[in-house]
Amino acid sequence: MSLHYIVREPKIAAKKKPLLILLHGYGSNEQDLFSFAKELPEELTIVSAQAPLPMSFSAYAWYSINFDDINGKFSDLKEAKESIDKIAIFIDEIKLKYQTEQIFLLGFSQGAILSYSLSFYYPNKINHVIALSGYINKELLPAEISKEINTDYYCSHGSVDQVLPVEWARNSKPFLDNLGFKNEYSEYNAGHGVAPQNFFSFKKWIEERL
Repeated sequence: MSLHYIVREPKIAAKKKPLLILLHGYGSNEQDLFSFAKELPEELTIVSAQAPLPMSFSAYAWYSINFDDINGKFSDLKEAKESIDKIAIFIDEIKLKYQTEQIFLLGFSQGAILSYSLSFYYPNKINHVIALSGYINKELLPAEISKEINTDYYCSHGSVDQVLPVEWARNSKPFLDNLGFKNEYSEYNAGHGVAPQNFFSFKKWIEERL
């Protein structure tokens, strides 16, 4: 496999063999979101991928976030696009291995940013996107977004997020609405993390699509 990952096999069989891929945030690892796995629907195969760029012990990134006196904080867009392509290859590998017909892609923070972008660069490679505490980075979009995308989107954010401002996330719904893509957006009284109500909300959203 092109990316390191851990997996929770399904507890019960399902016709579409639904599969959930987890993409962690900046400076984390594949164990982070995997803590959700035991609480999610038993028919899901759950795969948690590790980002390719090592930062320090047990900390990885999908792309670098740099700081300088002129630009302040900025993202390495070249690395970000390379990671999008790597995730796309990984999805193909996982899809083949598990013979799934339904793929959910759940990303947190940096993982959410790339989940949005991947869905635009690779139309209909995934069926559902769950973007937690992320936003649509307009610098990470193809020149033209296909109108044939059938992917639907669950987007949520903490109203007091001090890492990625909630204003950035609020732009996702009008952006997706303008393209005619199915989406839901919600906010929770939380910082840069997943509140319990947020967890139960996206869990229900997943269950409704199985």
